[in-house]
Amino acid sequence: MKILLTGGSGDVGTLLTRALLQDGHEVVNIDMAPPKTPGGIFMQGSILDRALLEKAMAGVDCVVHIAAWHGIHAETKTPAEFHDLNVTGTFNVFQAAADAGVGKCVFVSSTSAAHPHEIYGHTKILGEKMAETYAHRHGMEVVTLRPRAFIPSWNRDVYADYVGWAKWFMRGAVHIDDFRDAVLLAINLKTGRKAPVYTIDGAYDYSAGDLKNWDKDGPGTTFAKYYPDHVALAQKYGLDTALKPKVLEIEKDAKLPGYAPRYTMRNLLEELKAFGADGPPAPYAAANKTPAPRRKNSRHP
Repeated sequence: MKILLTGGSGDVGTLLTRALLQDGHEVVNIDMAPPKTPGGIFMQGSILDRALLEKAMAGVDCVVHIAAWHGIHAETKTPAEFHDLNVTGTFNVFQAAADAGVGKCVFVSSTSAAHPHEIYGHTKILGEKMAETYAHRHGMEVVTLRPRAFIPSWNRDVYADYVGWAKWFMRGAVHIDDFRDAVLLAINLKTGRKAPVYTIDGAYDYSAGDLKNWDKDGPGTTFAKYYPDHVALAQKYGLDTALKPKVLEIEKDAKLPGYAPRYTMRNLLEELKAFGADGPPAPYAAANKTPAPRRKNSRHP
């Protein structure tokens, strides 16, 4: 397939590009920033440029619409900027896809859509309604994904080091590798004109019973039950072992078929042990080098 990624130079777009190329697909990337990894067709520009979108859609089979301002930009971007990119830009993408006869779109929304009165959530709700409308009006197969935040551990624009990321992630999150895999599933999912919306959470080692009765035997006891060999490591780096993660309760029809997240707290602790506060390097090479093999997560009981 020929797949267009909007915002394809970002973290998840970079991982998707590598995975799609390895699977034999043709990738087109529209972004203001240059790509972090080689391969595919790069078209520099904004999704607010309708002429660029029209050109980029030629021969495309599927669009993955990622480009957006996110919650972390709320303090630096105005409401007008949020609306321009997240709403007008999303309209431009769907309309250009419809005009070009593109048969499939994957829209990356956010669990922040549950907060429709906040600027970010509001723009994502409007995007979701457009996704649904274009599915019905133009007969597109459209899948909307509502992931939790998927900021990777190597993004130093957000987190100063791996420890800072770990303190955020252990509250409950989805790993970017798992979200990449969710998008790959969505690309191949057959939906007809139903325009489903799927919530994407991460993986957790804890049982439902232990989550319900968290630390009933004292602070940090549930963590110690699951990771007895890593308690000292967690304490060394200031991780709160008494912190209960927030696991999303997802209705059956809001679960993406085939999605099985794999990255858990155990993976995090093993990376912290192996790499320390610097954490593992980004799993892609510099743009002038050969891409590294796709990173795989190990599943733990």
